[in-house]
Amino acid sequence: MSSAKPKLVVTGASGLLGRQVVIEAKKRGTFDVIGLSFTRTRDGLRKLDLTDEQAVREFFAAEKPQAMIHCAAERRPNVARDDPEGTRKLNVQVTGALAREAKVYGTFFVYISTEYVFDGLNPPYNINDKPNPINLYGQTKLEGEQAALEANPRAAVLRVPLLYGRFEYESESAVSVLLDPARDTSKVTQVDAVQTRFPTCIDDISRVLIDMVEINSRILDDDKSSDSKGVQGIFHISSTQSMTKYDMCVFFAQTLGIADTSHIVAAKEPPSSSENSVQRPKNTQLSNDSLEQIGIKPSFVSFTQWWEEYLANNH
Repeated sequence: MSSAKPKLVVTGASGLLGRQVVIEAKKRGTFDVIGLSFTRTRDGLRKLDLTDEQAVREFFAAEKPQAMIHCAAERRPNVARDDPEGTRKLNVQVTGALAREAKVYGTFFVYISTEYVFDGLNPPYNINDKPNPINLYGQTKLEGEQAALEANPRAAVLRVPLLYGRFEYESESAVSVLLDPARDTSKVTQVDAVQTRFPTCIDDISRVLIDMVEINSRILDDDKSSDSKGVQGIFHISSTQSMTKYDMCVFFAQTLGIADTSHIVAAKEPPSSSENSVQRPKNTQLSNDSLEQIGIKPSFVSFTQWWEEYLANNH
């Protein structure tokens, strides 16, 4: 009998979340981890063009992974607006193709979705609430969910909120991008003070993702019948600490030792009032009840504590 570890594939492994998922999976030691990337292939990552369906089929045939966590996506609402065709190809068509191949090889498929599938009018949202995206990014992520679950009913979807964590460049995250206006006292910047966000650390989300994969493996190992469902369907994860981007920006400035934060101005009008901005939901808080039903009780680091430590060590 082979003692080789089961293979776990992470797409988008060079991105903000994908990098941390690879780190967490390797730390557990349960899996042989294969990180996939297309533009930033280094640190042992393998290059694969996910839009090349033949290459994807050949990859699955060669590796036969036990699980795949699909982090690769076009996640920038403004880019989605400007390139709807490219966004839909990556967020929807690629997702459906991966889910189909995962079904063929019995690969547990986890799709990373977003809070932006909701309109933000009636928070907090649980998995039974009806999605109603108000921008193209949210629409394509919802269509990606549908493509995944239609192609592979045993797939899982994890909807996540605004993410932060160790970044390679400040614009990699919609949180860390606020560091520049926070520190640049020579320029007055209007920052949204209307939309309530629940920034969540990629470390916490990565732990939950690997928990989901491990729990699914245990369920299927314990019940070999074809009727065994494992972990499937839609799940939500979110920190409960609420902040506007204005709150975050002022906090960054103060943490960096800037006492006078008058260069950061609270924008009371939603960004959608500008023709150059994409409409965003006001409050899309996600309930964690669905994870608790499969035995996962997420824990979350304090936003302020994480950033105080990070900025003290890196700035």
